[in-house]
Amino acid sequence: MSNTIEETRVEVGGASIVALVAGSPDAPALLLLHGARFSSETWRELGTLEHLASAGLRVVAVDLPGYGGSTSTELEASVFLEQLVGAMSLERPVVVAPSMSGTFAFPFVLDHGASCGGFVPVAPAAVARYAERLGEIRVPTLVLWGTADSVFPVAGAESLAAAIPDAELMLLEGAPHPAYLDQPDLFHERLLEFVRSTR
Repeated sequence: MSNTIEETRVEVGGASIVALVAGSPDAPALLLLHGARFSSETWRELGTLEHLASAGLRVVAVDLPGYGGSTSTELEASVFLEQLVGAMSLERPVVVAPSMSGTFAFPFVLDHGASCGGFVPVAPAAVARYAERLGEIRVPTLVLWGTADSVFPVAGAESLAAAIPDAELMLLEGAPHPAYLDQPDLFHERLLEFVRSTR
């Protein structure tokens, strides 16, 4: 199948959600969320969709409700991903959750772990909110963080990785809060390696 990036929309909780999709529908699924200053277009511009689809993954990047081209929803963030994954027929996707999108990802990983193939929090928000439950996470986890993060200090990386059973930790030296923007090639390489290890 072509690695052409297709833009589609899906209805979730009354919201019209924009999704960029690339790769074979039968390939291992990767779901890319985004931080508050970004959108699905960030992953297109970075080459993430094209690169990882060409490496054999089904890559889906979405605009979260109220961001990018997606409309808002009254649906709680804690249940949004469960419904999105179902609406897009994604089978146990690995979820990449930078910054703000941790608000959506943590409850999905904790409460719907059987529907999640892996978790890649990238200096995520909402760690404190779920601190007492982090030990319940039972999906393969790769914590990514830039050592020059001025939003969430890198000290949070080690404590998060320590709190999640068997989590791996990767620090991107000198990278800021959106660490993937600083070292995209290394980020893509490590992400692909991680997804393959979960299958």
